Amino acid sequence: MSEKVIVGSEEWCSLPQLGIPTIKVRVDSGAKTSSLHALNINVFQKDGEDWVKFDINPIQNNAKTIINCEAPLVDKRIVKSSSGFREKRLVVKTQLQLGNESWDIELTLTNRDSMGFRMLLGREAMSGRILVDPEQEYLLGQPTQEKLSEYYDKKQQDKTGLRIGLLASNPDLYSNRRIMEAGEMRGHEMHFLNIRHCYMKLDAHTPEIHYRGGRVLNDFDAIIPRIRPSMTFYGCALTRHFEALKVFCLNSATAITQSRDKLYSLQLLLNNGVEIPTTGFANSPLDTNDLIKMVGGSPLIVKLLEGTQGKGVVLAETKKAAESVINAFKSLNANILVQEFIKEANGKDIRLFVIDGKVVAAIQREALPGEFRANIHLGGTASIIKPTAEEKRIAVKAAKAMNLKVAGVDIIRSTKGPLLLEVNSSPGLEGIEGATDQDIAGEMIKAIEKNFKLKK
Repeated sequence: MSEKVIVGSEEWCSLPQLGIPTIKVRVDSGAKTSSLHALNINVFQKDGEDWVKFDINPIQNNAKTIINCEAPLVDKRIVKSSSGFREKRLVVKTQLQLGNESWDIELTLTNRDSMGFRMLLGREAMSGRILVDPEQEYLLGQPTQEKLSEYYDKKQQDKTGLRIGLLASNPDLYSNRRIMEAGEMRGHEMHFLNIRHCYMKLDAHTPEIHYRGGRVLNDFDAIIPRIRPSMTFYGCALTRHFEALKVFCLNSATAITQSRDKLYSLQLLLNNGVEIPTTGFANSPLDTNDLIKMVGGSPLIVKLLEGTQGKGVVLAETKKAAESVINAFKSLNANILVQEFIKEANGKDIRLFVIDGKVVAAIQREALPGEFRANIHLGGTASIIKPTAEEKRIAVKAAKAMNLKVAGVDIIRSTKGPLLLEVNSSPGLEGIEGATDQDIAGEMIKAIEKNFKLKK
């Protein structure tokens, strides 16, 4: 019994393997498992094994001090809180140092922003090693404010990279994983920010963006918006708020919003001298016949204004089919564009990836037999291609007209020359990186670095 460490109900400990020099812990013999505050939790492979990387604000009510941690994943466990809430948590194993003693413990990872302590020590970690005097606190001592500053201010000063947030919806998407990896490879502190978990404080004096649990996100250097179509309104609202906080956004909210409006984006492109296929737009079904004639008759393409990346796009091969499709959409009060069909393209188009005013890669996409251009991304093939000087010029001009630093520009070859189909503000990386073997994600990170070099 005398060999056991006597502790109070609250103590300070350290987790050296996680790089946490000191953290306040609640010693709770009523809890079975131990838990640690964690944000941006992601599983990854290291030497063929599952590991977890996560961030922690080790000091309560201090969102600026952040430690990036990695640990082996040992389990996934359902944990029931004192309030009866059941949550599936990842479990890691690491060394605990308490006073002069140290031993390995298991910790479940969860957001403890709403709790009074960043860490809770449960029975399993204490068994055979600790005696608790619930009437006492800090029997093993506690650091002074100066000592805390010495521990953590130095850690923050030692960081040389940028603090970059990826604002998106799915951390497992290929493009998002690659951007996170590319940023980390270049020495930056990368954070995946789920759009649905962010919320805003609009205030003239202290505007803020918060993350689920109350964490304040005002201290980012840069944000990479990767907003899916269904989240355009809210995602752009968040991006605007980051811009108001003077955070550099790789694509601005205004640029993303106008790129998602098919009609407005085509009008912008035309106003900047970019050629497009002949396109018609009407409000009333009574104008259907003349609308079809306007674009050269059938076959023709019908596009929903709200559709993106080939969704909501229909090929009407006959005049009767075109009338049926157009009138069906109109009966649903859906806004549509009618566009000439470029037969000579033979189901192919070119995707040029533009970053910071330069074409960094290009591929040719070809639809499967029986399909057409709009469905290439759903199952067609992609191959490397060398674009012409004119195609590069159009792509760069289109991205500039839309004010996009990152853009996927789709061009189709016709007898009239290259015509622009669409400009995408959140282009996917998988197809173009796979076909060209180029580090497109790395080029995006370089564009952010260039912005900060220009500011110096």
